[in-house]
Amino acid sequence: MKLFSDDELSLDSFLDGKLHIWQPLKGYRAATDPVFLAAACPAKQGEEVLELGCGAGTASFCLFRRLNVKLTGIELQPQYAKLGVKNGLHNKIPIEIETSDLRNLSSNIREKLFHQVMMNPPYYRTGTPGHNNGKESSLRVKTPLTDWVNIGLKRLKPKGWITIINTPENLTELLNALGTKVGDISIKPLASREHMIANRVIIRAKKSSRGITKIFSPLIIHTGEKHLEDSDSFSPEISGVLRNANPINF
Repeated sequence: MKLFSDDELSLDSFLDGKLHIWQPLKGYRAATDPVFLAAACPAKQGEEVLELGCGAGTASFCLFRRLNVKLTGIELQPQYAKLGVKNGLHNKIPIEIETSDLRNLSSNIREKLFHQVMMNPPYYRTGTPGHNNGKESSLRVKTPLTDWVNIGLKRLKPKGWITIINTPENLTELLNALGTKVGDISIKPLASREHMIANRVIIRAKKSSRGITKIFSPLIIHTGEKHLEDSDSFSPEISGVLRNANPINF
């Protein structure tokens, strides 16, 4: 598969300039979801973290800016995996990225367990396919979400945490996949504004736990009833997440 040339890339700022990520001008481009995923991951200093479907590494690198953790990524598309390595070097953040289908991991990954697993799996099952294969592969469900969850859980240490961001439409499948293998399931809806339905949901769960399932109040992204020009209108909590790598409080 053809790798990205320099003129096909842009260097984009995250976390108020604390992180810079090379991304394709055409293809999958990280926005806020990977930042929210990293902010929701309950990692501790020095823990080993695996990201399934890491793309160019945005979520992993955002997490590292909050905590000094040991990063490993799995990415199906070679051109995005190479970008992840490039971004690690550019930001001086160590990461190991394996180019692999998550259903066919190398023995190096299969023989290892992690304190944390996080993922931002594809969302969409329907709709007209786009013309960019990289973007399609990142956004459209091909590998069942059940497989994503099961493989993630297999790579977790006992009492380790799995963190997922996805759409409410897929919540039932994700919760069914987590099943009885986890406890302390925490569900945090994300809504663009007050009185609007959530269009994203964050799920955290603890392996080998019997804690109860909890649904928390929504995290509101923007203040006000509508967007005003020359203002991003982010709520104070979201500003802290997007600019300072603050954690999301459930």
